[in-house]
Amino acid sequence: MSRTGYIDHVGISVPDLAAAKQYYDELMPILGLKQWFKTTDGSFNYGPDGGRGTQLFFYQALEDGDYSQHRTGLQHIAFMVASRAIVREAHAWAVAQGAEILHEPRLFPEYGPHQYATFWLDPHGFKLEAVCFAAERT
Repeated sequence: MSRTGYIDHVGISVPDLAAAKQYYDELMPILGLKQWFKTTDGSFNYGPDGGRGTQLFFYQALEDGDYSQHRTGLQHIAFMVASRAIVREAHAWAVAQGAEILHEPRLFPEYGPHQYATFWLDPHGFKLEAVCFAAERT
């Protein structure tokens, strides 16, 4: 029996669920993700088309408090995409949203020979990354 495991889903609580839904409904199609199913409690989710892969669920936070990537907990979320062009598209979208850009699209050779990524903060302060591990297509 194989013991290979995978992460099925990750849940994130946000202080403004409606604002998060609007933001991520625009971002996720750029990253190749879509809502998997409707919920009845206001939460929402995204995952890869075809139903195989990790899902991301968003929930209404039940306690007040600001998020910080520097405290114990979630440090950042990386979305693997198929091309460097998509990394650049995600970056352009984040810039258009007025996001705080942490790293412009570039190679990060310290993480691998072809790792090309951009990093930014979403409206709740979550650090997001769009990353591609493929060489540039010509």
